[in-house]
Amino acid sequence: AVDESKGSLRVIDTFMDIFSCMRPEEVILLYVEKLGGGPMMDEMLGGPEMATMKEALKGTDYQIILDKKAEKVLNYYRAAFDKNEVAGIRTVVSEGHPADEIIETAKKEGVGMILLGSRGKRKNISLMGSVSREVANMSDISVLIAK
Repeated sequence: AVDESKGSLRVIDTFMDIFSCMRPEEVILLYVEKLGGGPMMDEMLGGPEMATMKEALKGTDYQIILDKKAEKVLNYYRAAFDKNEVAGIRTVVSEGHPADEIIETAKKEGVGMILLGSRGKRKNISLMGSVSREVANMSDISVLIAK
């Protein structure tokens, strides 16, 4: 899973370190378009509300902006992996709560490992969690967090 954060940039180096000798057949770059507001809004929006929001945004200028941002971020990561001669790159764009979408997409795609970045600047980890921590805690699939 990738986004525009500095923590996510570490995914490239971590991937290259781990798979320096043998590359996976396919790499899925997932970008999650965040539809809601801040963390409180994410917690308040359940499945039905998120589905309604997704439907309401279809074809709007806001959705077009989100799609362009996703394309820009994914193109950046695709170019970085291409530069390192990593083949089998496939991009996926999803909408919703990032942790939920990362886990759902990983299950649907049958991935063997989720690799994502983390800023790692949270002073008290018992407060509202970061996406990487949520994914690590909720996923049945192995998770590697690049710091």
